[in-house]
Amino acid sequence: MSSPTTLSLHSATASLGPVGLVLAAAMLWGTTGTAQHFAPAQLSPYWVGGLRMMMAALFFIALALVMDKGHRSSPLHWGRLVFCGLCMALYNLSFFAGIKASGVALGTALAIGSGPFWAGLMQAVVQKRMPSPQWWLGTCIGVGGGIVMALATADRQHLPWVGMALCLLAGLSYAAYALVNQALVMQARVATVNAWVFGCAALLSLPFASWLGGPLQISTSGWAVVIYLGIVATGVAYLLFSVGLRGMSAATGVALSKAEPITAFALSLLIVGERPAWWSVFGLLGVIGGLWLVVQAERKSAEAV
Repeated sequence: MSSPTTLSLHSATASLGPVGLVLAAAMLWGTTGTAQHFAPAQLSPYWVGGLRMMMAALFFIALALVMDKGHRSSPLHWGRLVFCGLCMALYNLSFFAGIKASGVALGTALAIGSGPFWAGLMQAVVQKRMPSPQWWLGTCIGVGGGIVMALATADRQHLPWVGMALCLLAGLSYAAYALVNQALVMQARVATVNAWVFGCAALLSLPFASWLGGPLQISTSGWAVVIYLGIVATGVAYLLFSVGLRGMSAATGVALSKAEPITAFALSLLIVGERPAWWSVFGLLGVIGGLWLVVQAERKSAEAV
């Protein structure tokens, strides 16, 4: 028999639908850069990433114990689980280091903006499923809008090339994770899959955090940031994203993640205090328009099945 927690979660996710779930996840992801902005200066971004993975793993382990209790477990593809954990660890470390070097708005736009291109290409090559022309059009418009938003906030006299490269690596890692994770959650329960994925990511991330970031130096405010990032911006967000992937292609799920820069852009204005150029609004409109085209393309694809 399903528990009240399981029933309420199923009803909530069903009411949002796959597109709504992924968009909600993207909005939560959009808060990560701003949250890291409030982390103490002595807290290394590598430790932020590693501890974030640890908190997310604990969240999914607890969720799996509650939601998956009494359910017959499905066989797990261990190679794919480890690969997803590796991709998530690489994404997490490169993303936080990248936005530390390049800024919240620019780093987020590059990481999430490049993800759809990586995902579309990998889906076409690996899965032999080429996204539709409308999908590519929406993706290009949305990514172009993200670039405009990034340029409006960046210091064009000194572009942080190392930080930008790290963010592009984060986009590639995220796209690879999404494609493989979709296959996993279609065959097994979401909480169990993510408990293993984020557990592997934490085991890989924490030693690198110690190596690259030195001894852990964290205060009470630092723990507050890490707990928020791990439980809300990672645990809850990837729960929504994984369930949403069950109802759409992985490439579309990654493309819809372009809603993340919208949230990051708004928070960078309202909370962080960044002041982009006035023409950044055109980039914002481009991201919104691109998202609309991608959603329409996904609906047409679903109706054709």
